Amino acid sequence: MPVSCRSFSFRSFGATLAIFSVLVGSPSARAAACHPSNDIHAAFNLEGLKSELMVTALSCKTQSRYNEFVGHFRPLLNKAEKRIETYFHSTYGRQGDRKRDDYITQLADVQSLGGLKSGTVFCDQRVPMFDELAALDTADDLSHYAEAKDIAQPASYESCTAPRPAVRSRHGRTAHHK
Repeated sequence: MPVSCRSFSFRSFGATLAIFSVLVGSPSARAAACHPSNDIHAAFNLEGLKSELMVTALSCKTQSRYNEFVGHFRPLLNKAEKRIETYFHSTYGRQGDRKRDDYITQLADVQSLGGLKSGTVFCDQRVPMFDELAALDTADDLSHYAEAKDIAQPASYESCTAPRPAVRSRHGRTAHHK
């Protein structure tokens, strides 16, 4: 009898440990622990909008409208690109450039696929966005517009701040960079 109690306790402990590991290691648990910064979230929104407009321009032969958009909002778009570059470098280190390139490629792929699924109505749905954008004046207007749009993003990227690396002091204590 004591053997089966130990066995039962061990099994219960093992099952509890397995469930805990799954919960802590699951994407939803990591997402719940994720605290996105507002500026990186806005940067991802703007990058998504820019990519969607590029897909629209290429698919619907409205490159001149896309160029007008980029020309009008160039400073904000450049700032968003730099913020995303910083995010990928701080999150992935030396692999940051490759991960950012992967993100940009996946973003265009997801949005192109959406265009293919929409079929012939894609241009009818997307080209009016250029008229909406032409009515915007400020960087804040564009940021709010990008936030309000349901822009497709690759599911594999979350806009979270990278954790700060822990550094051991000479006395063996762990400190975090600020």
